[in-house]
Amino acid sequence: MLQATSRGTTVMIKHRWRAVATGFLLGLAVIHPSLAADQSAVDQIRQLEVEVNAAYAANDLPKYFSYYADDFRGLFPEGATTLPEYKKSWGDFIKSGGAIQSFTYSDLQIQLAPAGDAAVASYRAAVRTKNPGKDPIDESYFETDVFFKRAGHWKLVEIHYSLASNPDKK
Repeated sequence: MLQATSRGTTVMIKHRWRAVATGFLLGLAVIHPSLAADQSAVDQIRQLEVEVNAAYAANDLPKYFSYYADDFRGLFPEGATTLPEYKKSWGDFIKSGGAIQSFTYSDLQIQLAPAGDAAVASYRAAVRTKNPGKDPIDESYFETDVFFKRAGHWKLVEIHYSLASNPDKK
């Protein structure tokens, strides 16, 4: 506690501390909402990853593709694709008897754009795929998903999916 030699000095010190405390609290009020908004957006992307990957693992194509933007672009080991091409090729694969038998992911990292309207989620994926007339294949991939927030909704605008050359190394 500060001691002062005169009553005027004591009052002045109290006012300074109040001003400092008030400024600190106002600063928190200004900073905190943006931190909360950032965390909320990160939580939204984390939840979207849960949902889109569950739909993918369940081979639920209508639900799976509902997360995609119309101007989606995919960069897959087989090459680049658009949403109409991806819907057709994946639909044909499922109709032919192909399926995802299991899908898990780990090491999810999410980065949010400063404006809060774009996010990048990256992770390692382990996939077991049933191909028609063949034994299932187990593969490990690195995936990067890019989301844009448009008209208040997050949509996948780009995916980059590459085969992990060393499945045991993280």
